[in-house]
Amino acid sequence: MSDSLSSPLLRAQDGAVAVLSFNRPQALNAIDVPMAQAFLAAVKDLAEDRGVRALLLRGEGQGFMAGGDLGVLSADPQGGAAALIGPLHEALQLLASLDLPVVAEVHGVAAGAGLSLMLQADFVLAAAGTRFNLAYVNIGASCDVGASWALPRWVGLRRALEIAMLGDMLDADAAERMGLINRVVAADALPDEAMALARRLAAGPTRALGQLRRLLRGSVERELPAQLAAEEAAFHACAATADFREGVDAFFARRKPAFQGR
Repeated sequence: MSDSLSSPLLRAQDGAVAVLSFNRPQALNAIDVPMAQAFLAAVKDLAEDRGVRALLLRGEGQGFMAGGDLGVLSADPQGGAAALIGPLHEALQLLASLDLPVVAEVHGVAAGAGLSLMLQADFVLAAAGTRFNLAYVNIGASCDVGASWALPRWVGLRRALEIAMLGDMLDADAAERMGLINRVVAADALPDEAMALARRLAAGPTRALGQLRRLLRGSVERELPAQLAAEEAAFHACAATADFREGVDAFFARRKPAFQGR
């Protein structure tokens, strides 16, 4: 972990898996300005680290994340919002451009910006008993941190409107049924299962996984001809990688491929 336990964001490494832990447990990991800035700095570091092939997001203490720190917004609504949203949005745009699959390990609560951030992950495993609430409407705000982009993609427009505009609390089973999360896991098994998934992704063909996540995320905006062109370009890019050659060679040799992320 980080050298300083007081850091709002802790980073650890498990082989090719980077682990970012939100670390304001006394505030249910509510995002303040130092945490937002630390998250942006960490994502910039990940963009330069070729040894990282998957990212695991988690929260310290009793919950994943309770949202934005309302103390920051109460003191200066406009300035506080800019100071929080700016680095978070920059970080998410950069993260979406990378080849790293993102796994979220969620427990306790994911609310407001915490739920928005969770929705940006490619895979979400949640502990039984976790609660979810987009919550912005409950304080008279619209959403941020990409929720309006991600929510209708995961659950469809009608469900997204219900979740966003009613501001109701959802339990883990409801979140799974709606498609907000991939699956519910026993609380004591969550860390191991989330890491196992992240390790599996980190052992995969990293460049191909990156192409896939961008193709699928961008498909809603494209007409079929444009999507087909994007698929062709992505396949050509994959065909130029060492992992593609390894995958083809392994197929003919009838062995498991050993991908290196190159």
